[in-house]
Amino acid sequence: MSAVWTAFQDNEGWLRVRQHAVLSAVPLLIALVIGIPLGILAGRLGRVGSFVVAGSAFVTRMVPTFAVMALVMALTSIGFWPAVVGLVLLGIPSILLNTATGIREADPHAIDAARGMGYTEPQVLSRLQLPLALPHVAAGLRTAAVLTVSTAALAGLIGADGLGVTIAAGFSNNQDDVLLAGAIPVTAMALVADVLLIALQRLLTPVGLRRRSISSTTR
Repeated sequence: MSAVWTAFQDNEGWLRVRQHAVLSAVPLLIALVIGIPLGILAGRLGRVGSFVVAGSAFVTRMVPTFAVMALVMALTSIGFWPAVVGLVLLGIPSILLNTATGIREADPHAIDAARGMGYTEPQVLSRLQLPLALPHVAAGLRTAAVLTVSTAALAGLIGADGLGVTIAAGFSNNQDDVLLAGAIPVTAMALVADVLLIALQRLLTPVGLRRRSISSTTR
């Protein structure tokens, strides 16, 4: 491990970590800004919404990650912002899908009761559906975050900064210590993001839903 640590320091490791964090955070925030409104819209559009959700699920599961990055590179150029575009496209589907699922799975009896009390549709959405959908949104964010952090390593192949540069250098020069000096921090960052967002998902889950989940698993 001492050789890996030395390679990490010799290849501007902390700078690469900061660059990788920025390269992961920026597209994740953009994906949230785009994915949540689209997910809300899809969750409230009936059959059209179901089609959008199904399409998002297909993209998430079937389209190769590297293919998206290669397509963006072919249509634009190389560098930070082309990499961000590719990562945004990868992050949106899981956020959209989970947001739409949360909106659609809100208790219909509670929604009918709210409408009977005179709530307008925006009030139903903001006071009932969105709060109940927050755990789903957090789950989608968790999936998108892990995917973004890990995929950002490929950005080094299209001219963006970050730990992908170190990994690419290790590959091209056949240096395992340099390769691990890039791969281990990427793995650690993905694990930290996953743990933090698991905690966020639990925090956003209402106590009643937690108890219901626990009781259903113990039966």
